[in-house]
Amino acid sequence: MSQPTLDIILPCYNPAPSWVDHIITGYGEIAAVIPHADIRVILINDGSSRSIGDEDLLQLKSAIAKFECISYQKNRGKGYALRQGVAASNADITIYTDVDFPYTTASFIQLYTVLANKEADVAAGVKDATYYAHVPAFRRFISKLLRACTTTVLRLKVSDTQCGLKGFNDSGRDMFMRTSIDRYLFDLEFIFLASRNKSLKIKPVEIALRDNVQFSSMRMSILLQESGNFLKILFRSIFTR
Repeated sequence: MSQPTLDIILPCYNPAPSWVDHIITGYGEIAAVIPHADIRVILINDGSSRSIGDEDLLQLKSAIAKFECISYQKNRGKGYALRQGVAASNADITIYTDVDFPYTTASFIQLYTVLANKEADVAAGVKDATYYAHVPAFRRFISKLLRACTTTVLRLKVSDTQCGLKGFNDSGRDMFMRTSIDRYLFDLEFIFLASRNKSLKIKPVEIALRDNVQFSSMRMSILLQESGNFLKILFRSIFTR
């Protein structure tokens, strides 16, 4: 029996050095575990002003059998970028992560397997207990606070909405395309919409970080911008119960 086709969606904005190597290595490790899967990598250049050149793209095209790049000039945010990639996806399974492939290959394969075995329409990565040792203190505080709000206030099926590793089948892909938030809280909006649809099955999948992953600190300006989006989701939650 042939394995499901897979599109890996990678949003990218002013990536750190060695980002090309991270993609090639991450793709290679995944392809080695599921060698018979038809895998395509879709990179979305979200208005980067540096670090992405023609030579980088040629290197990726040479190393990855099926590689596409979607690019536009103005930075619009990770949620917007992912919608561009998901809109271009037509595989049986679509999984998005970051260009540095911060989660272990085993975590990625576990999430893929849940979808390949049709255990869920949406598979959402959930950070394991070791995750918070790798992130800055303020970002850790915000992440835990949001998880608490997700559980107690929004009552979603997945408490950890902000993990950057998620996947879905056709039904989940259609739901993702209904999101409208462009930046930090697009993940929360997606899980909120999916949780409100009784025909969709959502399954949390515990994942782990690779060693030596570095996370940037979270800017206060982002939190102020996203507070309005959180209130919109909260009001939608109240009026759709």
